[in-house]
Amino acid sequence: MSAPITVPGAATDLDSAAGPDSVSGPGSVSAAPRPHAVALDLTGRTAVVTGAAGGIGRACALRLAASGARVRAVDRAAEGLETLAEEAAALSGSLEPRLLDLTDLDAAEAAADGADILVNNAGLQLVRPLHEFPPDVFHTVLTVMLEAPFRLIRGALPHMYAQGWGRIVNISSVHGLRASAFKSAYVAAKHGLEGLSKTAALEGAPHGVTSNCVNPGYVRTPLVERQITDQAAAHGIPPERVLSEVLLKDSALKRLIEPDEVAEAVLYLCTAQASFITGTSLTLDGGWTAH
Repeated sequence: MSAPITVPGAATDLDSAAGPDSVSGPGSVSAAPRPHAVALDLTGRTAVVTGAAGGIGRACALRLAASGARVRAVDRAAEGLETLAEEAAALSGSLEPRLLDLTDLDAAEAAADGADILVNNAGLQLVRPLHEFPPDVFHTVLTVMLEAPFRLIRGALPHMYAQGWGRIVNISSVHGLRASAFKSAYVAAKHGLEGLSKTAALEGAPHGVTSNCVNPGYVRTPLVERQITDQAAAHGIPPERVLSEVLLKDSALKRLIEPDEVAEAVLYLCTAQASFITGTSLTLDGGWTAH
């Protein structure tokens, strides 16, 4: 019987929902030292972040708000959005929670209207062999992780084009560049997102709009912990061996990446200083794709 999928309002399999300080359960590893935040100013900019209630989305929303941006935090998890708004209250920018299920594609497009910055982060994951993968879940994954980003970009571009400036950052994954067994929907969606991002970069360049992907490896989140359990079942090995022998097998750095580290990369791509970076994929995979 298929295990339930988790859609923490967004976050992605390699990139999802939790604070960076600790992870309990099988395959846990210690946290990396926290770097100091780089001072970058986005005062006056409006940013839309999907999947903002947890994980990478939460880290991006808080980092953008701390840099002065007005953040629309989009998620379907009401409780997570409420907590996020409380955390952001003291920051120099502002944060507006937007309760939204991204399978409502018309509403998704409308949510991006007037955005200067768009961070497409929302996602979900199910680990199953292809011949056992539920077609309805495959459809949902592609809707949330590929069609919704298209609609959000479509909604954001008229304003970006009119003002001659815009930043689109798509939270892809190392799985946007490499495939893994048992993740057909996730890999297909992320590969599609890479192509969508590059197309937006080519079309947006004459209008001052950049579009890039950020490609993390496995991020320290509860969703990754759930993956460990799924992968253990798929590979027939104990959960404690999944992190070292499956998830981090090809990574030169034998640790999970922290959500805050991903958010710093996203923030830089949103700045004026990154105006010549477009149509590319910024890989944060600890050396996985160096093989």
